[in-house]
Formats: sequence, C-alpha cells, structure tokens
Amino acid sequence: MTQRNSAIAPAPNPAKAKRGDWWRDAVIYQVYPRSFADSNGDGMGDLEGVRSRLPYLRDLGVDAVWLSPFYASPQADAGYDVADYRAVDPMFGNLLDADALIRDAHGLGLRVIVDLVPNHSSDQHEWFKRALREGPGSPLRERYHFRPGKGEHGELPPNDWESIFGGPAWTRVPDGEWYLHLFAPEQPDFNWEHPAVGDEFRSVLRFWLDIGVDGFRIDVAHGLVKAEGLPDLGSHDQVKLLGNDVMPFFDQDGVHDIYRQWRLVLDEYAGERIFVAEAWTPTVERTANYVRPDELHQAFNFQYLATDWDAAELRVVIDRTLEAMRPVGAPATWVLSNHDVTRHATRFANPPGLGTQIRTAGDRELGLRRARAATLLMLALPGSAYIYQGEELGLPDVVDLSDEVRQDPAYFRGAGQDGFRDGCRVPIPWTRTGSSYGFGNGGSWLPQPDGWGELSIEAQTGTAGSTLELYRDALAARRTQPDLGAGDSVEWLRAPEGVLAFRRGEFVCIANTSGESVTTSAYGRLLLASGEVTEADGEAKLPADTTVWWTTTP
Repeated sequence: MTQRNSAIAPAPNPAKAKRGDWWRDAVIYQVYPRSFADSNGDGMGDLEGVRSRLPYLRDLGVDAVWLSPFYASPQADAGYDVADYRAVDPMFGNLLDADALIRDAHGLGLRVIVDLVPNHSSDQHEWFKRALREGPGSPLRERYHFRPGKGEHGELPPNDWESIFGGPAWTRVPDGEWYLHLFAPEQPDFNWEHPAVGDEFRSVLRFWLDIGVDGFRIDVAHGLVKAEGLPDLGSHDQVKLLGNDVMPFFDQDGVHDIYRQWRLVLDEYAGERIFVAEAWTPTVERTANYVRPDELHQAFNFQYLATDWDAAELRVVIDRTLEAMRPVGAPATWVLSNHDVTRHATRFANPPGLGTQIRTAGDRELGLRRARAATLLMLALPGSAYIYQGEELGLPDVVDLSDEVRQDPAYFRGAGQDGFRDGCRVPIPWTRTGSSYGFGNGGSWLPQPDGWGELSIEAQTGTAGSTLELYRDALAARRTQPDLGAGDSVEWLRAPEGVLAFRRGEFVCIANTSGESVTTSAYGRLLLASGEVTEADGEAKLPADTTVWWTTTP
C-alpha cells in the first residue's frame, strides 16, 4: 500500500489546473459547522473553528468546502430554519468571521460553497412574523401558503399532506387560517408563485456572491414549487423514494424556471461559481433535468448513496448515472454519506435493504472494511465526489444516544420511529485525549462516545494503513493521475461474480463486493488498495470487500 507523509497535498495535475470548469472533477468536503471545531469552548462548533482547521482540509487534498447553514436561526432544525439569510447566527460568529473564512480558504487554494435554504424560512423570519401579526388578507401571507381549513368551522387542514418530519404538513394559527410546512412547524414553506420571493432570493444570491463564495448547495431543490391547487394525495399515485414520498410538492417542473433565473445571476460573476442541487427525485433521469446547461451545475446522486454494497446493483446505478448525465453535459456526482443519513461505515455494517437511516451498530469491522473499499470505488468514478466530515476517519454513526440528548426534530415528531440524524452529527475527534477530543475546550453539543480518540486525526495521521492516510493517498492520486477525475464513461472489464472492474485510460479499478477472496489479473503497477493485496505471476488476490487501483504505466 502506498504511503504519503508530506504535510501538503501534491499540486493538481497541470492540465486540470488550467481548466476553468473545476467543478467537473472536484472533491468537495462537507463541513457541518456545529460539529467540526469549536473555537470558544461553548460546546458548539463555529466559523472561527472551521477557519482554524482549513489547513487540515488543504492537506487532506480536497478542492472545495461546503458549509452547512450558519445563518441567523432559532435552530429548530439545526439552522435549516433561517430567520435572516444575510446574517450569521451568533453561535457561529458574525459576517466578519464568514469573510475571514472565505479569504483564508481562497488563500489555501480551497473554494467555499454555502448552503441556501429556499423552500422555507424560520417562523421567526420577519416576513412570517408580519404575516401573523397582520392577519388574513395581509400581502405578507401571500408569500407563504396560508389557506382556510376544511370542515364546518375550518377545523381540518386544507389538504391531507404530511410533513417529512411526521404529522400534518399544516399548522393552524389563532385567527383560524392554516399554513403549510413540509418539515417542522417552525419552517413555513415559501410560496414561489409570488414574485417577491424570487426577487428576495436573487438578492440573497448576490449578497453572498459579493462576499466571495464560490457557489451554493440548494436545500430541498426539488420542493420549491407545489402542484397547482395543492391537491390531496388521495388523487395521486405515491411512489417511495429512499423513504420519502414523491408527492405533489416534490419535483414539479416549475422549479426549473427558478433555476434558469438563478443561473443568469450566477453567470454575472467571474470565477466559475456553481450551484449544487439537493434534489430527491424518483430516478437519476429526473435528476438530470436539474443540471441542463442553463440551470444548475451538479446534483447529488442519491440513487448511488442508497445503493447496497453489491457489484450488480452498483454497476446498474453507475451506468444509469453516466448515461443520464451525458446528454445534458453535466458531470456525475458520487456521495456515500452526509448530515441526513447514517454514515456508510455503519450502513455497510448492517444487512442490506435497511435504507439510509439505521439504528444499530452492526459489525463495525465489516462496515469499516466495506466503507474503505466503497470510498476507493467512488473516487475512481468519472465526475465529482463529496466527502462528509469524519468519513475520512472511518467514523461510525453513534447509535446509542439517549432520548434526553437527541436534537433531531424528526425524532420527536415521529414518536421515535424516524429521525436518527443525530448519530452522524456527533462532533468529530481531533486528538486522542483532552476535552471533547480536541473539538474544543468545553464539552460538545452531542456527547461523543468512549474511544472516540482512537479514531481521531491525531491517532491516524502518519499511521500506515489508517483510513485517514488512505483518503490522503487516494486524493493525492486523483490529483496526479491524468485518467482520474472528469469524464463521462468507463470501460467495463471481465471480472468474477461479485466484482466490479473497469478501465479509464491507463487506470484500472477493481472492487470486490463478493464477501470472499477472489483472484484477478494484476493490471500493472499497484497504486493503492483498501486492504492487503498479494500479487504473483501476473495475478492478484483480493480479500473480501477490497478495492484496488492500478496503473498500466511504469
């Protein structure tokens, strides 16, 4: 296995560095600010904490940092309930901290992408507070979805929609009207048919672009436009999509007009700024609609994220993804974990078919072995890849959090039946010992488990075979190998059952998902492997759940 001990990641391949479309093969690292680094010892991560750790991300070898929301918010849903889109919440710092973070990141060669939450605001947003104060007929109510109720006295919700977090998607206010919230009651949905909403968000885009951000990740990008008339679900077929229903409030064609307008704004700015869609759609073909040339640049590949560690299933979703993106000229994206799903080290530790939120630890050794192999497979595929903070340490989900410490609103709204996102949001460990394992000088907003320090950055740095060093080596290889990164196809090679093998130019990747050792051809010089590989007489023996990279160049 190769080993890289240099303090600074290798420079990008010169040919890649000259390209303006950096996002086509970028590796983007998601920072969940409240769980990344705490600069003031209050137990909550903040922007200054992120800023202080930027050199770590530079050395890891990523191209950009995506920051989950840090806007002014009552924190009913961890910042995805925004009260002011132009202000930083005091728990994270202030606008000067955001500016300094962006400047430092650029100085280190990192780009910065920030979250944008356009589907809904906080119920503490000034628009919504005025709408409540001014009552029925207020112009401000037209910027949200206020409706009279059904029933003799309006005592029933306007339709039968349910919140993603459980319970009705409508809440009644004292004057008798109801308002729509696809998520928590503290998150009223905007009415995107009202022109003031579009005007406001184009202004918000310019505000952050002027500060210097390099792009936006669009939360619930598929949900802004609702079906005309807000019809009952009873009149629509319901299709299960990764645990969410595809309903009249998801993936409506009208969202694309919004993003075409946004793209005009973004293209006013130099520097290849980008949009990334969080769009849960029934198929990857529907996802491709969001990344047509005059709309967004990338969309998360949730179909890939939800695929089990199975060669046949993976090949299907890889082929469908590449085929769907090719006609629109957009790069494929690949992702294994984020702040809303169980970390893949835990998903792969459990039997297949359990979905993306899992409540048991499973076989952790098996899960880590598969997670490492899955990462090398992901990073070998054509396009862009996303890394969620802590996955480079092989962190599992913390599945044994008590009800008293949980903070995911979906957990309580669903009576404990769903909403296990806290497990992937526990603050990451930086040091073997010390207060909160180096996260900060105080405690942490979610408790860290015993033994967290042995998975820390300090413990894994320079340790041969550690997951952190595997990620560093893989990202270094992506920068230096000309056949890795951007592209729109792979050449599949013959392989044993349960094994994926493909070529990209002079690069070859083989991933063994079969659960047992296999013997394959050795394709030249071994670049990197997620497990121990033995070679003899032109053949290689791959242990179960192992991925290997070769190059046919000397």
